[in-house]
Amino acid sequence: MLISHVHVKVKSNYVEAFKEATLENACNSVQEPGIARFDVIQSTEDQTSFVLVEAYRTTEAQIKHKETSHFKEWVQTVEEMMDAPRYALKYSNVFPDAQDWG
Repeated sequence: MLISHVHVKVKSNYVEAFKEATLENACNSVQEPGIARFDVIQSTEDQTSFVLVEAYRTTEAQIKHKETSHFKEWVQTVEEMMDAPRYALKYSNVFPDAQDWG
């Protein structure tokens, strides 16, 4: 299991548009067989700060995700909305074991 936390800082005038585009991407992403989980979370202290929590069953699944049309469209759509470049931190799960995720 590969878990990626993608940190995004959005310009304040784009928060709602970013959420709309990101939820569309998330809804399509969870349909991919290699994705175990795809959460979109927003800071309660700074409404312009988001983290996408993406859990992939394999490294290959993450590579395939980045090749999908919905991901490419999301990147193109939200690029101008970002206040700073997005960045990702990668993790592996310790608990629960990947087999427990279905």
